[in-house]
Amino acid sequence: MVYRLCNVAEIKFYFNNYLAIHQNGGGYAKLNKNCNISSWVSGCEPGWSSMLPLPFQQPGIHDSREIPSRTANSEPCCEGFFCPHGLTCMIPCPLGSHCPKGKLNVSTGLCDPYHYQLPPGKGNHSCGAADLWADVGSTQEVFCPAGFYCPTTTQKIACSNGHYCRLGSTSEKRCFALTSCHSNTVNQDIRAYGIMLIVVIITLFLLIYNCSDHILIICERRKMNSREAAALSARERTQAHERWRLVREAAKLEEKNVQIHFSHTFSCDQSRKRVEEQEILVPCTFQSDDVSRFVQSSVTESDMLRGSSIETEFVSKETSDLYDIHHASIDELDDLQEAPTSAFTVYNVKKHKGQTPRTGQRRSHILEYAYGEIEKEKMREKTHLPLTEIIEKAGLYGVQTRPKIEVSFKDLILTLKGNGKKILANVTGKLLPGRIAAVMGPSGAGKTTFLNALAGKTTGCVVTGAVFINGKPESVHSYKKIIGFVPQDDIIHGNLTVEENLLFSAKCRLPVNMPKKDEVLVVERVIEALGLQSVRDSLVGTVETRGISGGQRKRVNVGLELVMEPSLLFLDEPTSGLDSTSSLFLLKALRREALAGVNICMVLHQPSYELFKMFDDLMLLAKGGQTVYHGPMDEIEEYFSDLGIIFPDRVNPPEYFMDILEGIVKPEGSPNFDCNILPVKWMQHKGYEIRRDLQESFAKSGISTSNETTNEGTKNEYLCIEKKNQTFGKDLWEEVWCNIELKWDNISNNLLKFEDLSNRQTPNFLKQFRLYLRRVAKQRFRDSRIQSQDYLILSLAGACMGVLAKVTDKNFGVVGYTYTIMAMPLLCMISALRTFSLDRLQYWRESAAGMNRLAYFIAKDSVDHFNTVIKPLVYLSLFYFFNNPRSSFAENYVVTVALVYCVVGIAYIFAISLDPGSAQLCSVLFPVVSTLIAIQANSNGILKYLIYSTYSQWALEAFMIANIKRYSGVWLISRCGSLLRKGYHVEYWVRCIGILVGFGVLARMFSFLCLISFHRKRQR
Repeated sequence: MVYRLCNVAEIKFYFNNYLAIHQNGGGYAKLNKNCNISSWVSGCEPGWSSMLPLPFQQPGIHDSREIPSRTANSEPCCEGFFCPHGLTCMIPCPLGSHCPKGKLNVSTGLCDPYHYQLPPGKGNHSCGAADLWADVGSTQEVFCPAGFYCPTTTQKIACSNGHYCRLGSTSEKRCFALTSCHSNTVNQDIRAYGIMLIVVIITLFLLIYNCSDHILIICERRKMNSREAAALSARERTQAHERWRLVREAAKLEEKNVQIHFSHTFSCDQSRKRVEEQEILVPCTFQSDDVSRFVQSSVTESDMLRGSSIETEFVSKETSDLYDIHHASIDELDDLQEAPTSAFTVYNVKKHKGQTPRTGQRRSHILEYAYGEIEKEKMREKTHLPLTEIIEKAGLYGVQTRPKIEVSFKDLILTLKGNGKKILANVTGKLLPGRIAAVMGPSGAGKTTFLNALAGKTTGCVVTGAVFINGKPESVHSYKKIIGFVPQDDIIHGNLTVEENLLFSAKCRLPVNMPKKDEVLVVERVIEALGLQSVRDSLVGTVETRGISGGQRKRVNVGLELVMEPSLLFLDEPTSGLDSTSSLFLLKALRREALAGVNICMVLHQPSYELFKMFDDLMLLAKGGQTVYHGPMDEIEEYFSDLGIIFPDRVNPPEYFMDILEGIVKPEGSPNFDCNILPVKWMQHKGYEIRRDLQESFAKSGISTSNETTNEGTKNEYLCIEKKNQTFGKDLWEEVWCNIELKWDNISNNLLKFEDLSNRQTPNFLKQFRLYLRRVAKQRFRDSRIQSQDYLILSLAGACMGVLAKVTDKNFGVVGYTYTIMAMPLLCMISALRTFSLDRLQYWRESAAGMNRLAYFIAKDSVDHFNTVIKPLVYLSLFYFFNNPRSSFAENYVVTVALVYCVVGIAYIFAISLDPGSAQLCSVLFPVVSTLIAIQANSNGILKYLIYSTYSQWALEAFMIANIKRYSGVWLISRCGSLLRKGYHVEYWVRCIGILVGFGVLARMFSFLCLISFHRKRQR
């Protein structure tokens, strides 16, 4: 039999011509040395073979170059082998096949179980073994039947109970528990596991959906109880200090009286000395006893305070001799007042003893310290001390010094690049530290533009003039870390509480060397000053979710900048939408900041008279951005009275200003008054050069001007005439060119680097990354209901895809995997859009404040890794049990994780660079189009390169390789044919995973570049 076996050359000849054999249908191979027109022996017939002639001097079995002459002694093919039609040798059947000797079916004339016939006219011809090994799509003759397993190519054994045998099996596999597998079972039905998983997942999601709020409420309640306990302890401790202060004052007064009595006694006659001494000492002793009893009662009350044992022991020890007339002194009382009383000092004493407090205890100590300082400040306010003295005595302001920033501007002109319209016109002035300046004017006066120009936030404009910082021509961006800007809109994270918003801003923007207790103290002071104690644990809220009121949101919006202790603070209409009480809270907080040396400039609309009097400086702008007044508040009435404008009684001055500037109201006694003359009057008052375009206003008022004028007005008139006479094409070209200039300005601004002159070192990348990570994780936990909905939809999609896409051995499960790489990325990309699209405004504000953008991006992506790991698990837990492929769950999970990681990075690009509506549309179309491109077969040219540039191609290849590798033995021809048709390689599974991960990394790098490049003007 050995001399009937095919050598390597014959086997190569067969498989190289397999496609031709498959196309011929009848299984004819190409003509060769043994089987041709001139030589056709019986061994050339299907199911027959021949032997090498004697003597055996032909090429050996391992020869791969030459086909031997094999024409002698033709016989039927042996069992366990197949003999192709057109070859005279035998090839062993592969594992998983069943190649018995055929039996002639008299009725059909075929050799069962095969499909070849005996050659006509040859009576001595009988049926041999198999004649063809082909792919499963062509014929299943040699495959071990489903429901049986074939340990050898000649044995066929039925599957026993509790086992299943798929097509081409070499052994039976045990069924899972809870599945019924009778004899001859083809495949196990594990859909019951999928149904149970659906029930478990839905139950889990319902628990999360209903219990997540309760968990948050319990956590917030515990924090609130801890904070209330700390506040109560600090309040009691401060009251004890106040009692000791009263005792100290009483003791000082008593000592003074005793000294007076003693001096008077020794100045009297010797004869009256004893009598006077008794008359004086008796009442004095009585008074000292009263004071001593008062001290002892105070000690008893303070001894009941929580955490004050050290102080009480110290005080009790001193009071025994404190009021003894012969030994007490006022210095002992001074030492008594300076005893260690703060909770943080007590904590430090314990720490030196080797006792390390737990996290909750440490937080309690920090809160006690902060509330203790606040209570001390309140106590000083009750003593009617000036606010400046209160701030000087405050611990934080005594340690942390803020650099002073003075902003001066001269001839500030701002012109739009498109139409050349002036927004600001020759604005000159100065903003001083420690003062609050209000910018007022009618609508269209350029108030917000003026604020943006000083803050360096203007784009698309030509800015001329000069802005000086502390008298030097430096950019305001060099002081970004100590400059606060409160936007007009309330840009706050709605899924965070008031305290969490303020605390995050403080930790990211305060100096890195500031102790944690002082950071908490800063936040507590701002909450106290803005009147936000009642809503500190409430969510700010969004459009869909109810939160705090609009006035409280406005105060939180201001508090985000106050907690970073700025040296220069800009506020754009901070009192809009606030009632008088809330506005008063806000102005008092700003007044406190101003007394600490902060330079504050704010835009207002008609404040109340009480608020109006709280400002130090006022800047009035008329329409067109022209200055009407800029100076101290106490000089405004005198200035306007010189112009003949007298404020009427019972009229709010700001409202009267607006009516005058709008031309609605005329001053009393001046019916022909023209409000356009006010900017000219101011320029004349300050001695500024008057522009040509304002000469007409002077002429109408009958005021003479100097002959020194400029030609600017005439030039502008000529330009306007020329623009009116321009053609449509020229206007279109100017508009296009203007847009090009705007884009170029944005690009050039992105490349600008400014030297940091703020002398403040904020937290580095790692610390900000940890802060961002905690914040994003907390936000995601609060959005757990939305997350649970995503998981529920994903699990249902997995179940549907598993049911609809049945795994067949002919296509190796390609249909189910095609559905997977279309549905899974679509759902994951839509949910990933929320990562960056929902808080885009908040990111722009934080970026403009100087926070680390890379830390923000990586923290967001890191939290999304949780979904990258869990979502494939949720999807596959149902898809796998309903689809039941041959590949393992772990292999499918690895491919799905890489796929999700890739598409989430692509979703970042859409979320950052596109509007929300366009991003959602792209997230739906991109997976569908990419999958349709990936399944194109026999592609050449550009389409071939396009296929390899899509993630779907590599994901589908990885899924197919993982599944095809489970098909061996008799499946080799089918497997190789499928891989060749699609251009896959069975050893490239790891490469496919690496390419998917590489696509994800590249997408994230590109999305980060988009994050820092797109909308750059909003990040300044």
